Amino acid sequence: MQATLAAVNLVKSFRVRRNLLKTTALLCAFIPISAMVHAQDHGSVNVTHASLQGIGAEKGVMRRDPSDIIKVGELFYVWYSKGKISPGYDATVWYATSADGRMWTEKGQALAKGSMGDWDGASVFTPNILVAEGRYWLFYTGTSKPFKQPFSPDSKIGIAVSDSPDGPWQRLPTNPVLKNSDNLGDFDSHLVDDACLITRDGAYWLYYKGRQMGKGPGQTQMGLAVAEQPQGPYVRHASNPVIPGNHEVLVWPQGTGVAAMIGTTGPKTITNTIQYAEDGTHFSKTHDVTNGPWAGGAYRPEAFTQSGEGKLPQWGVEIGKAKGHLPFISRFDVEEVE
Repeated sequence: MQATLAAVNLVKSFRVRRNLLKTTALLCAFIPISAMVHAQDHGSVNVTHASLQGIGAEKGVMRRDPSDIIKVGELFYVWYSKGKISPGYDATVWYATSADGRMWTEKGQALAKGSMGDWDGASVFTPNILVAEGRYWLFYTGTSKPFKQPFSPDSKIGIAVSDSPDGPWQRLPTNPVLKNSDNLGDFDSHLVDDACLITRDGAYWLYYKGRQMGKGPGQTQMGLAVAEQPQGPYVRHASNPVIPGNHEVLVWPQGTGVAAMIGTTGPKTITNTIQYAEDGTHFSKTHDVTNGPWAGGAYRPEAFTQSGEGKLPQWGVEIGKAKGHLPFISRFDVEEVE
């Protein structure tokens, strides 16, 4: 009798396992591969930091907020804020070139302040670059109010265009191309800042940071605006804010999707991570980041190609800091840890 019961139980157990395998196979057939990947353990990225020559620490000189890096011919180009006070709220935009990404030559001022009283009359800073239609589009942030404490920035984003990365740069008459929202309930009703551009789906995607009226810097979030032409108009995406944090906007094409490196601002679930979105708007964590860059600008060779071959950036530049010095530009390198 006991032998018979054991045999029956063995058959039942076999049937349960067989049905479970069938069910699992059916479920896997309907789960997208991207979802299965995200269900796996997260990866890790480690960032190291090094000094630079030419645009590094210099007594009495502030350099900060570097753009992403492009390569034209044999030279790398970067743009940044330059001034004499620590914040960027009394700066102009300068640029430098390098053959190796470590020794840089400062070339001069790329963009001066606007006319007094204009939206960019007090400062032009936090530049970034778009290469499109055979031209160079320099995105920048501007403020109209002179810097003095306490300070409440009224920053907006504009564009200057040139046929050469060395200029001269011509401001667009449609500036600012992105201003703070008129709806006080929106996440960017106080200010917009820090443009970061990629081309995607035949359009120009402008990721930026925004702050709501009445909120502090620690409550900054990340938004997206899209245009069919490099000069705009840029229209806010319906999914805004696309990331519920992030004070420094660092975005790149990752395969057929978009990845973003998040710094120390935002909910703990996203800080010090890399977030990925197949559709460019709905992000989820893929990596933890150790020693991430401060306001980094990366070398992203596939940023404007729509090649579908974008990868994690290997290096870039960032804001450096050292005792006795104003902010300066330093280098960071990225390594994915297996």
